[in-house]
Amino acid sequence: MNKGRPSASENQSGFFLSKLESAMKWARSGSLWYYAVQSGCCADEVMETLGSRYDLERFGCVPQLEPSQADLLLVSGVVTRKSAPHLLQIYEKMLAPKYVMALGSCASCGGLFSEDRSYTGLSGVGRIIPVDVHVPGCPPRPEAIMNGLITLQEKIRGES
Repeated sequence: MNKGRPSASENQSGFFLSKLESAMKWARSGSLWYYAVQSGCCADEVMETLGSRYDLERFGCVPQLEPSQADLLLVSGVVTRKSAPHLLQIYEKMLAPKYVMALGSCASCGGLFSEDRSYTGLSGVGRIIPVDVHVPGCPPRPEAIMNGLITLQEKIRGES
C-alpha cells in the first residue's frame, strides 16, 4: 500500500505534463501573430514600431491579413458606434486563444472622442471585447507598444 505517496509512474507523468505545458506557454508567447485595426494618429506609431528601427518581428510578431490566422488583435485609434459591430465580428473570427491590445488613449478609454464628448465615439474598446493589455499614450510611443507586448507575453506565460 502506498500511504499517500505517488508511485514513480505517476510522478514522472506529472513532471512531463508540466514541462510540456510550460513549453507550450513559451512557444505561444514567442509567436504572436497579429491582426491590426488602426485609425488616426495611433496607426502611424504602430507602423513605426513595425519598421526596422524597433522591429516587432524580433518578438515573434508577424502580421496577418486574415483575422482567422491571428491570435493577437491590435486596436489603435477611435472606436465608434458604427465600427463596433465590425470590430466584434473580427474578434469572433479569431481562433482561441486570442488576445487584445488597446493602443492609445482613444482605444483604451475613448480619449478625446469618448461618449461624454462625442455622440459617435465609445469609451474604449473594452466595452465591446475583452482587452488583455492597455498601452497608454496619445499617441503611444513605440517603446510603450513594445512594453505592452512584453507585458502580454509575461501574462501568456503565467496563465493556466
